[in-house]
Amino acid sequence: MKRIKVGNLDVWTAGGDDREGGGDGPAIVLCHGFGAPGNDLVPLWREIEAGRSTRWFFPEAPLAVDLGFGTTGRAWWPIDMMRLQEAIQAGRRDELANTMPDGLLEARAALETTLQELEAHHKLDRSRTLIGGFSQGAMVTTEIALHAGDNPYAGLVIFSGTLLCRDRWTEAAKNSAKTIHALQTHGRRDPLLPFSLAEELRDILKGAGAELEFVAHNGGHELPGSALEGLGRFARGRLGT
Repeated sequence: MKRIKVGNLDVWTAGGDDREGGGDGPAIVLCHGFGAPGNDLVPLWREIEAGRSTRWFFPEAPLAVDLGFGTTGRAWWPIDMMRLQEAIQAGRRDELANTMPDGLLEARAALETTLQELEAHHKLDRSRTLIGGFSQGAMVTTEIALHAGDNPYAGLVIFSGTLLCRDRWTEAAKNSAKTIHALQTHGRRDPLLPFSLAEELRDILKGAGAELEFVAHNGGHELPGSALEGLGRFARGRLGT
């Protein structure tokens, strides 16, 4: 395992021929959530049975955020957590689903540049690559997958993501969903991102023609064993490992 600069993002690499992301095997790119350290998801490469040749890439979000008490985390774009919690507690779920977050397009551009650099210099092949992430990382990769055009990724992994910019994503799904193969997991007791919005995102994607496996669990905003097992199964199926 090592940490390298790819485009403007730091990326943790693992697996593959040298256990540091080397070789030309299939790939999984996973993006962490808001406020997490940049290496938050890195241990998953040892926990998930996705095939020995599979390479893992874990980009660090571009922004540093103050979490209080002298600690910092990373973010793909800023989130006002107090406002988010107030909206959810007040039942204003549409406020979240209809919003185009400030910074989403910039995050998408930064991550797309990194993905292009991985293709150019690290033998990444979209047809053999899963992209996805947890929470905010799932949101930015959903945005990318919906706008991948005629060069789709092998699969999309949505761990505890949500529906954003409803009209934009619904329209994009009409043009791209038939090329999307997705694994989506969500906790029924998620206190941050409502389960109902995960269901609506699922329905938009499937309704537009995506092949999507939805794994609900009884936990909260988390990655339980069922989600990790689901990713291993999904990866082996989509990547042929």
